[in-house]
Amino acid sequence: MIIAVTGATGNMGLAAMSELIKLDFIDRIRILSRSAKRSKKLKRLFGEKIETVVGSLADKNVCEKFIDGCEYVINMGGVIPPLADKYPRSAVEANETGVKVLVEAIKNIKTAQPKLIHISTMAIYGDRNYRHPWGRVGDPLLPGPFEVYAATKLRGEFCVLESEIKHWAVLRQTAMLHDNILSGNMSDGLMFHTCFNAPLEWVTAHDSGVLIANIIKKDYEGNADGFWKKCYNIGGGEKNRLTGYESLSSGFTLIGGTLKDYFLPYYSAARNFHGMWFTDGDALDGMFDYVSETADGFWASLSKKHPLYKAAKIFPKKFIRAVAIKRLFKNYNSPAYWYKHGDGERLIAYFGGRDKYEALPKSWNDYGLLCEGKVNGEEVDYAALKADKNTKLDYGFDFDKPDAEIDINDLRSVAEAHGGKLISSDFTAGDMYAKLDWQTQDGERFTASAYTVLRAGHWHNPLYTDFVWDFDRLSKRDRLYAQLWYDSHDKDEDRVYRLDGDFKPIKQLS
Repeated sequence: MIIAVTGATGNMGLAAMSELIKLDFIDRIRILSRSAKRSKKLKRLFGEKIETVVGSLADKNVCEKFIDGCEYVINMGGVIPPLADKYPRSAVEANETGVKVLVEAIKNIKTAQPKLIHISTMAIYGDRNYRHPWGRVGDPLLPGPFEVYAATKLRGEFCVLESEIKHWAVLRQTAMLHDNILSGNMSDGLMFHTCFNAPLEWVTAHDSGVLIANIIKKDYEGNADGFWKKCYNIGGGEKNRLTGYESLSSGFTLIGGTLKDYFLPYYSAARNFHGMWFTDGDALDGMFDYVSETADGFWASLSKKHPLYKAAKIFPKKFIRAVAIKRLFKNYNSPAYWYKHGDGERLIAYFGGRDKYEALPKSWNDYGLLCEGKVNGEEVDYAALKADKNTKLDYGFDFDKPDAEIDINDLRSVAEAHGGKLISSDFTAGDMYAKLDWQTQDGERFTASAYTVLRAGHWHNPLYTDFVWDFDRLSKRDRLYAQLWYDSHDKDEDRVYRLDGDFKPIKQLS
């Protein structure tokens, strides 16, 4: 058997390769890499089973060569933040264009068509806070303003869901703990995007790799019934559900402190990050038994692997804040940089405006942390919030209704909740993958299956074709969007967040 793997040199990819190489029924693992040097390194690392193809997934000829004769294609490749922010065109090529080329190439194989496992991201859900910390596949998708990564992954995932491939599965990866997490976060202003009170569910790269290998193994053995043609969240389990503050603080325990010792409240974004706790995160684990590691265990292990981190304990905390943290204020991706350089659009997107950024507390004594039971002046029972696995969302239909019972009235109801309508007049109850015609609140028509709309949460809007985040306006008529968007946005906000041809924010005239 030959399997084809993209993203083999990434953190999840390396973990998956370590597990896949153990499966004796796999004869060859064909990897796609933009770098011949990296592919040679993988061959040295994993042995003679490795076969390499050098090039871009967006190149039709390269793609066809890559998947030729394969039984499975595992698409873990992609350009993620902070590289997606620095090189947005590369993100478009890898996360969107390359996926479209791959889907078309697989579709064109009429006999012995490979099965596709496509890795998407929880970033497409958009911002969450304590009002709706729990979510599941099927929740409305509202990627955060200016997140090129989330926008391109949204479009790539939609392409897979709507493809004519016989066997596909979409896995939305959650926040991932990997050995390079500290060095990666300390090289860019991206870590300042993490909202302190955002709900985050983590999984380790190791467990993600085990998941991929277990899927292939169980399907090869004929024990993966019901898996294909569905979308899933890759969850990490109860012990890996934290807040942004707890997540960042965990990393600083390696050098003998907490986040409060190195950060101040105004360092990080107040809204429009991404993350949530999954009500359905155990679905994949129940099928493929992959979760074995916890966030606490990960940090303890990382401390043993990199004892030099402990050496930082000898330095005063204010010194580390100055030389390691505040130096990143000069990075283009940090809020301090936006403030200094007059990037008003990003300050509005991530804080609600320049004035709200300036008004953020300068002391932790004045800042309410969700994990400590207080946020925005409200008392919140954090333990009870984590225990109540109810999304508390209106889906426009009875989400718990079995697929076989979904009828045309459910489709019409969801369309109306979005402010649009169902154009198709015929629908056989339970035919979740039939192509249907829909119309948005703007009168724009699009085609998508009942599964894509009702079970995967997609609904066409300007972001599907352009870098335009228009959720302020859309939410005024879309009650599915509104219930989440207004958790962190005022109803009288009226911004259209846009990027120009050079991926720079377009200033909206007031």
